[in-house]
Amino acid sequence: MHIKESLNKRNLLFLACLFVALFMFYKPLGELTRFSIHSMYYSHIWLIPLISAFFMVIERKKIFQHVEYSYRGGVPFLIVGIIVYILSRNLHAELNLNDYSALATFSALLFIHGVFLLCYGVQAFKAAMFPLVFLIFMIPIPTVLMDKIIHLLLVGSTAMTELLFKLTGAPYIREGATFHLPGISIEVADVCSGIRSSLALFITMVIAAHLFLKTTWKKVILLLMIYPVTVFKNGVRIVTISLLATYIDERFLTHSWLHHSGGFVFFIPSLIFLGFILWLLKRSERSTPEKL
Repeated sequence: MHIKESLNKRNLLFLACLFVALFMFYKPLGELTRFSIHSMYYSHIWLIPLISAFFMVIERKKIFQHVEYSYRGGVPFLIVGIIVYILSRNLHAELNLNDYSALATFSALLFIHGVFLLCYGVQAFKAAMFPLVFLIFMIPIPTVLMDKIIHLLLVGSTAMTELLFKLTGAPYIREGATFHLPGISIEVADVCSGIRSSLALFITMVIAAHLFLKTTWKKVILLLMIYPVTVFKNGVRIVTISLLATYIDERFLTHSWLHHSGGFVFFIPSLIFLGFILWLLKRSERSTPEKL
C-alpha cells in the first residue's frame, strides 16, 4: 500500500511538471504542429508520443519496479533543457522553421527527460530508455543533416536505376542524375529520394526490433538494411514508371497516380521484405540464444 501511495504521489508530481512543460513550450510545440501539418516529411510527428506512451503502459511493471527521487540526475537535464529553449528563442529569427522546430523540440524533450529522472530515478529511467529515447523522432531532422541524407539516397537510387536499366536491356544514355530514354528524359530529383518512406521504414523497424529482437547487433543489421531496401525500391519505381512511359503511354510519367501518389505500391513490398529479414534474425536468436 505504501509503495502504491508513493507511486501515486510521484505520478501526480510528474503530471504537474508536464503541465508546466506544456505551458513553457506551448508556443514552440504549436509551431511544431503547424510545421508538421505543412511539411512533406513530418506528418508522423504527433504519433510518436502516443507510441511512446503505449510502451510506457505495457512496460510499466518493469519501468516502475524501483523508483526514487533523483535530483542529481534530473536537475541537470532540466537546466540544459531551459538553456537550449532560451537559445532557440534567441536564434528564432536566424533559423528556418525546420531548424527552429528541431532546437525547440529538443529542449522540450530534455526538460521532459529531466522531469522523469527527477520523479522516478535512474533505474526507472534506464528501464524506460526505449519509450523515452523513441521521442527523438518528434524532432525534425536539421536541414544540413537532411540534405546529406537525401543526397545519399539519391546517389544510391541513381546507381540502382542505372543497374536496373542495364538488366532490362532498355536503351538509355545517362548524364549525371538524368536518364535519356527513347522519347523521354527523366531526372532522379529530390522527390525521388524516398526520404518519407525511409523515415516510415526506419521508425517501423525500430519498433519491430525492440519488440522482437534481443541482440543489439542484430537490431543494427535490421536498421542498416533499410538503406539498400529503400534505394532498390526507388530504382524499381523509377524504372517501372519510365518504361511504362516509354513503351506504353507517356502520361504514366506526367499524369498517372502511380507517379504522383503510388508510392505505397512499392512501399508495401519493402516492408514485407524487411519483415522477412526480421523473421530470419528472430529465428537465429531462437536457435543460438545470446546476450549482448
